[in-house]
Amino acid sequence: MRELMTPNIFVVEVESLVKKFGDFVALDHISFQVEAGQIFGFLGPNGSGKSTTIRILCGILMPTSGKAKVYGYDVIREPERIKEKIGYMSQKFSLYDDLTVLENIRFYSGLYRVPREKLGDRIRWTLNMAGLTERENTLTQELAGGWKQRLALGCSILHEPPILFLDEPTSGVDPVSRRNFWQLIQTLSDKGVTVFVTTHYMEEAEYCDTLALIYQGRIIAQGSPGVLKMESMPEDVYELECGESMAAMGILKGMKGIHEVALFGKLLHLMAEKNVDFEEEVRNRLQSHQISFGRISRTTPSLEDVFVALVKEDDRKRLRVEVSQTG
Repeated sequence: MRELMTPNIFVVEVESLVKKFGDFVALDHISFQVEAGQIFGFLGPNGSGKSTTIRILCGILMPTSGKAKVYGYDVIREPERIKEKIGYMSQKFSLYDDLTVLENIRFYSGLYRVPREKLGDRIRWTLNMAGLTERENTLTQELAGGWKQRLALGCSILHEPPILFLDEPTSGVDPVSRRNFWQLIQTLSDKGVTVFVTTHYMEEAEYCDTLALIYQGRIIAQGSPGVLKMESMPEDVYELECGESMAAMGILKGMKGIHEVALFGKLLHLMAEKNVDFEEEVRNRLQSHQISFGRISRTTPSLEDVFVALVKEDDRKRLRVEVSQTG
């Protein structure tokens, strides 16, 4: 499916990348590397710099400063060479609604200069992968979101690129379509395609081999989902079973030693200062408000716990810097 590369080679290399729009700093000296064949996730809220990064790496947007290479090509000097090696799918799918499924595939095969001798096979592969073999003459605007999503993916890899960039590809589709789409991504990765995907869904981040957490234009943590949960959490996390979760949240928030209280299914997650004994105080407060509770025990943090804690820690650091500069 792809142009073979030696394992453990970095196919994306970013060093101190900066992007400014006037006085606004969209990317603030970010650095990371992506290994060939892995699924690399860029996780962050809307407006954090994910799409800006992916557009720079695709040769669509020029950086203000810093360095970035994709498949060995410099994003500033060789953007056209990069475009030959990548597939790109935006969150809006980039399909033409007034064309049929087959017409969209033919259009993109021409755009990506798919060789004539391969065209038939690539069309059949795309229709089969997208589950649209019997609907090639259907107008694209008549397709449901999940089908459009799979068609857009097929169109973005008609030319069999070794690197695929996906910018929030599951935004706006239902959970079942989202799960099916990730199965396709895993299949592509198993065949050796490097996948760079941006998302703000925590559950999707679990599918990635490596994650970079980005917030307000800065990367605040990097690593595998497991490593991030075990090594990047600045606080201890406890699970609490209690009867009235919302009421308990209000009672426990602001308590000394507890930095955050969040709903986690039917449980509460308490983000607490490390090595602080607060359990007796929690029980006393809940009892005084006649709120029933069960166990309270330390637990492995979720990615959401890690991300929220790191964001709050980053906010505190920024505030301290601002205070010191104004003081």
